Amino acid sequence: MLLKGAEIFIKALKEQGVDTIFGYPGAVILPIYDELLKDDELKHILVRQESGAVHAAEGYAKSTGKVGVVLVTSGPGATNTVTGITDAMMDSIPVICFSGQVASNLIGNDAFQEADMIGITRPSTKHSYLIKDTKDLARIIHEAFYVATTGRPGPVLIDLPKDVLTGVAEYTPKIDIKHKTYNPKIIPDVDKIDEAIQLIKEAKAPIIYCGGGVLNSYAFKGGLKNSKTDSVELLKEFVKITNMPITLTLPALGCFDGEDEHFLGMCGMHGTYEANMAMHGCDLMICLGARFDDRVTSNIKGFSPNSKKIHIDIDKSSINKNIMVDVGIVGDAGEVLKELIKTGVKVNDYSDWWKRIETWRSMNCLRYKDSDEIIKPQKVIETLYELTKDKDTYIATEVGQHQMWTAQYYKFRKPLHFMTSCGLGTMGYGLPSSIGTLIADRTRTVILVAGDSSFQMNIQELGTVLQEQIPLKMIILNNHFMGMVKQHQDLFYQKRHASTKMDAQPDLMKIADAYNIKALSVKNPLELKDKMKEWLNHDGATLLNVMIDENEHVYPMIPAGQSHNTMLLGGLK
Repeated sequence: MLLKGAEIFIKALKEQGVDTIFGYPGAVILPIYDELLKDDELKHILVRQESGAVHAAEGYAKSTGKVGVVLVTSGPGATNTVTGITDAMMDSIPVICFSGQVASNLIGNDAFQEADMIGITRPSTKHSYLIKDTKDLARIIHEAFYVATTGRPGPVLIDLPKDVLTGVAEYTPKIDIKHKTYNPKIIPDVDKIDEAIQLIKEAKAPIIYCGGGVLNSYAFKGGLKNSKTDSVELLKEFVKITNMPITLTLPALGCFDGEDEHFLGMCGMHGTYEANMAMHGCDLMICLGARFDDRVTSNIKGFSPNSKKIHIDIDKSSINKNIMVDVGIVGDAGEVLKELIKTGVKVNDYSDWWKRIETWRSMNCLRYKDSDEIIKPQKVIETLYELTKDKDTYIATEVGQHQMWTAQYYKFRKPLHFMTSCGLGTMGYGLPSSIGTLIADRTRTVILVAGDSSFQMNIQELGTVLQEQIPLKMIILNNHFMGMVKQHQDLFYQKRHASTKMDAQPDLMKIADAYNIKALSVKNPLELKDKMKEWLNHDGATLLNVMIDENEHVYPMIPAGQSHNTMLLGGLK
């Protein structure tokens, strides 16, 4: 049976198990939208700007372990997705973006709303396709899902000329597709496992340093079909067996219980004193699913100078890329943990090491001076955790100080419950991402923590909240500044606040009301908890505008170019 390209598109997505598409229509892509109108199974979420579609798809993918699907038109519709695609690439999120393209005979003629999306997105995707014939459409869609989810996950772009969507061809069913040249290594080499075990046996002061690869393994199993490997449970077992301390990067939060005694807190630029000092002073570092990002290592020359290093990563190109290591193991994090445990790895006597760590812990580096006169942002996150810790709560953030305070003071205990932009640090990510997280399951409790500057980056997505009638909880830590940029100006530019004060602050209460969202505001610290309870208990979408101390900084902090043992601790001595 011959089908139109638009019909093939719908059928291929459904065969891949897709139930939700985030998108925005335009003339070139209308053949697909016309078919969507006839289909009762695929949900289409109409965003208010194409960047919101990709971020919503990221939140959907992060919180479900499924592929996020985006559909946009040609030209500016397609180019508006570039930031989101790059964000997904940096954070290894499987998103497939379908962009409309002018008819094949017009490509290269500077036609109306033509953009070279293959050229534009080549550095920002795992792979990109320009489909030239309708008969290739289904096969390429199926292949794209394989590429997006196998190995290190990431975004794929498929450019769809209009004539491909209106042309006809036979449907190619889903089969066990493998990319001709992309076949990532999932199972680790035995000899590398043996080398790692030997270093573990010799260690007296080890630390486990985990990144987002552990969560990707948990969600996507490295692309292995029917795999029962649970990297989160295996990590818990490995820590229990070895009695090693563990620290997590920002994207890894939730892959290990934030209240477990072995957890030292987040590492890196705004990580805890004990985590960073342990990384600096360890004699063995087991890097699991992380890439030695500069926000973790800071000054490479001074990074963990006296340690042996084991690097476990599914992406071979990440090993010895930023930091030279002693043992590099290529494979899925869960599969590597399974092999390490199978070898019978045992605990060494780390009592002296734990004593040193407890000394660093005793600094209580996250303490702050509370106030009865002005709301401290740390208090807001502590109160939020107190009120939601017994619920199955998903947290999304924008990017900035509020993001770091959330990472420091909210104790994430479950995997795939924290949506935040890490590698790219995208302001405007949080609101659409939280929408995607809630669209995936409307019964969820989803909370967006935002700063007043980041919130305005994609504020138009409140229209999506209204249209979809989702009960999103939004809390704005409002200091009338671009807070993190101001912090750097305070510390390193003698408080010269060039273009960081939001002098023309909109009335967020009126904006919320315009979108039929219940809005509350609080300025008095003594009223904070009661206001937060009222905000959380409201059935529908709710916004809480919290006026916080504009002069509060995020500490600890490793200044750019410094080592882990030279942290700024604020007022701590």
